[in-house]
Amino acid sequence: MERRQFSGGMKGKNLRYLNETPGQAPRRVRAGFVLLEHFSLPAFTQALDTLITANLLRPGLFTSRTFGLDGQEVTSDLGLVIRPDARLEHSALADLDLLVICGGYRTQLKAGESFIELLKAAAQQGVILAGLWNGAWFLGKAGVLDGYRCAIHPEHRPALTEIAKATQVSSEPYVIDRDRLSASSPSGAFHMALDWIKSLHDKALVEGIEDILAFEESRYRRIKPAENICVSAPLREVVRLMDANLEEPLALEQLAVYAGRSRRQLERLFREQLGTTPQRYYLELRITEARRLLQHTELSQVDVLVACGFVSPSHFSKCYSAYFGYRPSKETRLVK
Repeated sequence: MERRQFSGGMKGKNLRYLNETPGQAPRRVRAGFVLLEHFSLPAFTQALDTLITANLLRPGLFTSRTFGLDGQEVTSDLGLVIRPDARLEHSALADLDLLVICGGYRTQLKAGESFIELLKAAAQQGVILAGLWNGAWFLGKAGVLDGYRCAIHPEHRPALTEIAKATQVSSEPYVIDRDRLSASSPSGAFHMALDWIKSLHDKALVEGIEDILAFEESRYRRIKPAENICVSAPLREVVRLMDANLEEPLALEQLAVYAGRSRRQLERLFREQLGTTPQRYYLELRITEARRLLQHTELSQVDVLVACGFVSPSHFSKCYSAYFGYRPSKETRLVK
């Protein structure tokens, strides 16, 4: 007697109890995870757990290995020490279909020549490349993101933009662009892996993975800045315009015209919804971007102040000191 099939969304919920075997066994996908020092453990586990859960539902779909750059133990962002399965070498690329670079908030943006050459070789050999948190920076440094869209944690977005001119750096939590995958957060890593699996297999498998894992997703969901939660559409548009025009700041009258409001109405919106003036908010955007550029790029102080719309070094230094308590020349450079 022919068994009835579950319909629609119920297929995924019941798949793990059915022990379904697809008519044609799919090719096993071999994934490798490069664990950089201070990598984001939640982002790594979200991506890995998605693959492992797929294997629970349909055994043998994925294999996974962890790699280090020097064969030594690696400390995650949570302080847990992990010994990777192997050192990443050129010989390992032949046994990989996917290579994921796992970065983190405190992962330093520096890469040795051997690592860069290895990433280039992986791209040439057709290995799918992915980056978690700031992992996309290393792909950008190797030039393998040219012509691609990608996601990266907001703190490291300026640094990637600076070194990867031919890359479209997105503010999305994750991006899948052909054979390049990237995620800016643990939640993004989960959805990135899930969408990638969806491109390889059927919807029922993805629904089954979601049914098992998605209930925990809120633990890793990116927290939005408070100013973006309860602001009106006109104000949100003005903030976007400010963020897109840091080098040559728009006058308040221009912003008001774009928002379809008068200057006085715009000032009232900022006061009521953000508790500040448009001018001060704009300055804070620019000074914040300036700090990120100083920390995460090799731009000179003069280049930074120009990029962020400051008219003179003295004005820039005065504003910087007012917000951070020290001159921009004293800022810690995180790029080496």
